[in-house]
Amino acid sequence: MSQLYYGDNLEVLREHVADESVDLIYLDPPFNSNANYNILFKSPKGAAADSQIEAFEDTWHYGPEAAQAFHDVVTSGNTEVANLLRSMQDFLGQNDMMAYLAMMAARLIHLHRVLKPTGSLYLHCDPTASHYLKLLLDGVFGAGNFRNEIVWERTNSHNMKTAGWTRSNDTIFFYSKSENWVFNTRYQPYGPEQMKRYRPDADGRLYKAENLTFSSANKSRQFEWRGTRPPPNRSWGASLEQLEKWWAEGRILKRQDGSPRMDGLKVYLDEMPGKPVGTNWADIDRVGNTSGERLGYPTQKPLALLERIISASSNEGDIVLDPFCGCGTAVHAAQKLGRQWIGIDVTYLAIGLIERRLREAFPQTRFEVVGEPRGLMDAEHLAASEPYQFQYWITQKIGGQPYQGGRKGPDRGIDGYIYYTKNDAAAGRSSTAAAIISVKAGRNVGVGKVRELIGVLEREKADIGIFVCVANPSREMEREAAAAGIWTDPVTGIDYPRLQLFTLAELFQNRQPSVPLLDRQAGYKRAKAEDNSQQGVLL
Repeated sequence: MSQLYYGDNLEVLREHVADESVDLIYLDPPFNSNANYNILFKSPKGAAADSQIEAFEDTWHYGPEAAQAFHDVVTSGNTEVANLLRSMQDFLGQNDMMAYLAMMAARLIHLHRVLKPTGSLYLHCDPTASHYLKLLLDGVFGAGNFRNEIVWERTNSHNMKTAGWTRSNDTIFFYSKSENWVFNTRYQPYGPEQMKRYRPDADGRLYKAENLTFSSANKSRQFEWRGTRPPPNRSWGASLEQLEKWWAEGRILKRQDGSPRMDGLKVYLDEMPGKPVGTNWADIDRVGNTSGERLGYPTQKPLALLERIISASSNEGDIVLDPFCGCGTAVHAAQKLGRQWIGIDVTYLAIGLIERRLREAFPQTRFEVVGEPRGLMDAEHLAASEPYQFQYWITQKIGGQPYQGGRKGPDRGIDGYIYYTKNDAAAGRSSTAAAIISVKAGRNVGVGKVRELIGVLEREKADIGIFVCVANPSREMEREAAAAGIWTDPVTGIDYPRLQLFTLAELFQNRQPSVPLLDRQAGYKRAKAEDNSQQGVLL
């Protein structure tokens, strides 16, 4: 079964992914220090107030973790990579770039380990560190297993102001593990200039005329055929039997005297697969602001890009791994193309987004989320050990979004929102409103925190507040929540407790906070449902 892992990809690779078990790896890692992951959230004021807000900052600094990664690489037994990393450190020193390279080297060694002998790896990057990453890949995979450098022209340079040449492309390094790798040639439609070579025959089929000879003085192919002999420096491009077959099928154009034209082999357009895709990819647009594919993740890659890579370098049923899966485009494409997959990310923001995306796009699919709390004890442990991740996890599980994308810092008493549709009977219209979420991961939470949320509701003019706590609330907390009163939907007449106490136990009893009809347009953008009827369940 396909699997989605929450955790550090290095630890997941070490503990959960077996040697030579993966057919294809795609990774789009953060390129250097201060690489911010962002998610587009909509504020309670509606679509006009969309803003890109920092989800979390994944920085690479040279500290104990980077030093440990450096040590692990140097003692890994891979002498070439160890020597290379030492040389890089001599040149760069112990700075952020060196921390990034040490971390990446440790991961690339394990990615090479889990890849099958017939497998391939695609590393997506930009010029920030691409030259260093290329050296690391040569060291880990061997320079002889470098296959291609693909240039993806992800956008044009319209209205982009810069002091130098405007950069509009990314680089994708393609490596195989051995000389025997899977590759399925991909094709694209012919361009206008190529199409000019085609003309209709008597039956209306488009064809072009190709030469029947090639540049070679092969004496066995320089025979006379139907009154025609190739020039001394050329030979027939097919055997006598094949030439006669084409002649009988009417696939060879004739001169006026009835003899065959040497440039007259009819090649029909409907029999051609198309133009083989090269290494300059300018036919796949980035995910723009108005794209129907856009989920609001600024680094989101287009499905067409991943579909091309996955269909070229794997076969149906193969296993695709993305160790930095972000918003999940690679695993989405793998699922769509009938592959099994492994996705890894280090934040519940990403895991929650991917899980929702896959369930919306493939309602019948089954996959395992590993590292997510499975029961009350797991959730309590997450709350105690990683309160921020617990906050992200519980907020998404009850249908909400983290406040300001989960950015750490002052939260003004708001940990998240649940957006819903609010009907205005007097105005005859509906609008988007938000229930405010406050998450308390600690066990010693008193009535004062409930009063604080009531104050936030008053300040924000919000109708509903959701107070999430790990432990069962005290009677004082319940009395204070009840005193906050009831909010009644003016159109439906349905009553909702203005301040709702919600516990972990209720979540695992499949309960949810009580709010009006959810407004998905104001929350996370929905992934388009895919036609996956012939794939079935990946097991």
